[in-house]
Formats: sequence, C-alpha cells, structure tokens
Amino acid sequence: MDAAPPYLSGQFLLAMPGMGDPRFAGSVIAMCVHDPAGALGLCLHQANRELTVPELMRQLEIDPGGTPEVRVLVGGPVEPGRGFVLHSTDYAGQDTRFVGNRWALTGTLDVLKAIAGGEGPAKWLVALGYAGWGPGQLEDELGQHGWHVHPGEDTLLWNCRAERRWTEAWGLTGIDLRHLSASAGRA
Repeated sequence: MDAAPPYLSGQFLLAMPGMGDPRFAGSVIAMCVHDPAGALGLCLHQANRELTVPELMRQLEIDPGGTPEVRVLVGGPVEPGRGFVLHSTDYAGQDTRFVGNRWALTGTLDVLKAIAGGEGPAKWLVALGYAGWGPGQLEDELGQHGWHVHPGEDTLLWNCRAERRWTEAWGLTGIDLRHLSASAGRA
C-alpha cells in the first residue's frame, strides 16, 4: 500500500524564479488546505492597490470602527470576489478552519464584524480570491519544480509587507536567490 503524500497545510509555497505561470511569479502562498480532494492557499505577495479592509467592510455594510487602513490582498486567481481572513488562532467563527497549530482561516462575515468591533483575532490578513488545485494537481506541479515548500515563519504573515514577502521568505530558507536559475543546465 502506498503511503499518503506529505500534505502541506500550514506551510508556505514559494514560486521558483522563472516559474512558467506568470500569475504566480514572485508568489508566497500560505497553504491552508491540502488533502486528497485538492488544495487551497492564499497568495500573500500582492496587495490590492485600490481596496483597504475598512473600504471592503463599508461595501459589505459593516461599520469598520477603528479598523486599520490595511490593504486587502489578492489571494489568488480563483473566485476573486470570495473573501478570506487568515488569522491567529485566538478567534474561531462560524466556519473557521484551524491550519495546524499555526493560524486559522475564516471565510464568513462574522470575522470581519468581530475585527471591526475590536473582538476579532489579534493578528489577521484579508484576501479576495485564492489559489486552488484539484486532486493530485499540486503534487504534479511540485514534481515539475515550480514550487519550493518551506515551513517558513509566521513573521512572514504578520510582520512583513506584501511586496517583500517573496524575498524575505527565500531569505528564511537560507537559499541565496542569486544562485537560483530559471532554466536547467547540464553537468
């Protein structure tokens, strides 16, 4: 009997330099779900230049209160109108899914209302859209060397600006990006 593949929930996917899919160039993806049915992650490397979290709340008819003027992230190309909050584990809402012991993911409005009311998680990021893979699809991509898997550190989520995450994440791996090539060579 074959062993189950190592599932990546709670880890980070880093796009390799020169990755063939331009939608994921420079990507850092927080993997939130990965099981036999497929995978779901949130891209962390690109802020929506036109939308802040308080503005999103106002569009959803939620009074933002004192919510900080933080940009909403472009979470990925799948369902760009669907929202997610990736947050610390000190909050659980209607559909919160805990991702290892590292963070939690909520996709219902209750978490935004809690944040606006000062009763939400201590740390959070808001994203529209997600990166998704069908059964076996991510495993195939990993075999083609488009992604580097890294456990990373939670500072990538909470203490790093979106546009710096890819470079910072590679720095945490101990791999110097200057030594990576977008094409294979011959020995």
